[in-house]
Parts: sequence; structure tokens; C-alpha cells
Amino acid sequence: MAELVSPAAGAEHGGIGGAGEDQRPASRPMAHRLPGGHPRLALSPDEAAGALGVSRDFLDEHVMPELRVVRRGRRRLIPVRELERWLEVAGCRLLAQR
Repeated sequence: MAELVSPAAGAEHGGIGGAGEDQRPASRPMAHRLPGGHPRLALSPDEAAGALGVSRDFLDEHVMPELRVVRRGRRRLIPVRELERWLEVAGCRLLAQR
């Protein structure tokens, strides 16, 4: 069973892979797809950075501390829903500051 890590736990953020552009349905704006057409449930940190349109350094410094990630050994997986949740919360926070 994979371990769910709270945003404050763990400073290591490893992972491999790259993110490619794809057509995203409106209901799931970040739904990456596997070759068989099945949606991805989690992304590597590099893929998550690409999906958000930010650098890996920006992701590590500004986004990862606020995410719950799945850790398995050295591997880190970021659930797509967690990225969507972060976008919603971060967007609401910015609007509230104006």
C-alpha cells in the first residue's frame, strides 16, 4: 500500500518522466491519458510541473510544500486530483487578496 504524505512532511521530491501536450476535456483540465486512452491518476513531479506550466524548481519550491503526495521508496507520485485541488485553493486565495 502506498503512503500518503502530508504537505509538511518530507523534503525529497524525486521522479522521472516528461509532460507532453494533449487535448484535455473541460471537466478534467489536467487529465493526462495513457496510451490505451485511460486517464492517469498520478503524475511524476516533472510531469506535474509540465501540466501546471511551471519549472521543476518552481514546483519544488512553491507548490510541493502544499501538496499531499504518494511516496513509495524514492518515487514520488502526485495525484491529478491533488493538483486540481491546489489550483482551486491557490486561485481562490489570490482572488481573496485583491
